[in-house]
Amino acid sequence: MRIVTSLFVLLALLAALPRPAGAAPDKAAIAAGFRPFLEQEIWPEAQRAGVPRTVFDAAFAGVTPDLDLPDLVLPGEPAKVEENNFQAEFKSPAAYFDERRIEALAVKGRALLSRYRGDLDRIERQTGVPPTIILAIWARESGYGAAKIPYNAFRVLGTKAYLSRRKAMFQDELIAALRIVANGHLKVDEMRSSWAGALGQPQFMPSKFEALAVDFDGDGRKDIWNTVPDILASIGHYLQQSGWVRGRDWGFEVNAPESVDCSTEGPDRRRPISAFVSDGVARVSGKPFPPAELKADGNLLMPAGRYGPAFVATPNFYVIKAYNNSDLYALFIGHLADRMLGGGAFQGGWVQAGAMTRGDVARLQEKLQATGYDVGGTDGLPGFRTRRSIGGWQTKAGLTRTCWPSPDLAHRLGG
Repeated sequence: MRIVTSLFVLLALLAALPRPAGAAPDKAAIAAGFRPFLEQEIWPEAQRAGVPRTVFDAAFAGVTPDLDLPDLVLPGEPAKVEENNFQAEFKSPAAYFDERRIEALAVKGRALLSRYRGDLDRIERQTGVPPTIILAIWARESGYGAAKIPYNAFRVLGTKAYLSRRKAMFQDELIAALRIVANGHLKVDEMRSSWAGALGQPQFMPSKFEALAVDFDGDGRKDIWNTVPDILASIGHYLQQSGWVRGRDWGFEVNAPESVDCSTEGPDRRRPISAFVSDGVARVSGKPFPPAELKADGNLLMPAGRYGPAFVATPNFYVIKAYNNSDLYALFIGHLADRMLGGGAFQGGWVQAGAMTRGDVARLQEKLQATGYDVGGTDGLPGFRTRRSIGGWQTKAGLTRTCWPSPDLAHRLGG
């Protein structure tokens, strides 16, 4: 157990004292506890991890907590689900899959496919991951390296270790970031990250860097910031270690007739793809499913319920989700990879079913869960368990199945 000295306890208690309703958190008091927190909780852990004191001091020289970061829980404030959210699930999917942007990324991806063909072919032989999937992740995470990575990683990770909902996780990530510098992969002033603490062009959390980054060019450094072969190989290795199935696609856009129940989707309800064909499911391209895929298992995927396109997904779709746990993210990666090989735009349209905040969805999940449905957690994210629970409830209520949260549904559930 970490030991916290009386000074840090005193500062934390002062910051957490009850305040008048509506009063802002005492940010000065919160900031005052940051340095004692680093010294008393983080330094002992870093020291046990073999981090030299010189590295620790350099990492936090002049660093103060960034209290404007998302997902912080300030002392005296209860943890809560954010009402509004900038994740893809709460924006228009049509905007997320903007056709001009997708095509521009596909065009550049084709050029990079040619430029790095030798490296990509070698990576595919080693990992089984297709070059286009690797390039699509590179595109999404950093615009093929063009995106700026603006944050001081130690400030971000230090703040989140101090104040986030998942303090223990971020404390571990902070120690991993310190080890990265201690092991010579990067200098302190080069450790730039996203607002969430993800590093480099493929946006690895520090622990993922330690476990999965690859020195593909053999220069002795795992450089996911500047060395393209290392970046590409690291992405491939990540997916391989997450379970990529060699030789299989990620999925296929399909026409799913109304007779196909949207509440039967999900990776835990896989069956032979040939069974979907027997139910009238067909690829929107008009092409048959590849013979090898027909014999293998897949599952129904309806990321916006009946308000968006339908897919038959393979296990590799969920390997992509291991990289970023979002249906729309994984769909973006698979779709962009297909576009690099000449595939077309989605044929199914995205329909806005009514504005719902993350808080709205969380409350709807709570109501469904209270009636016995497995919604996969009341986190405000409409994942497949929430979607199919909605479909199941709609069936029992004699309503048309949409498998998607809406204000009307919340009202019917008593909200």
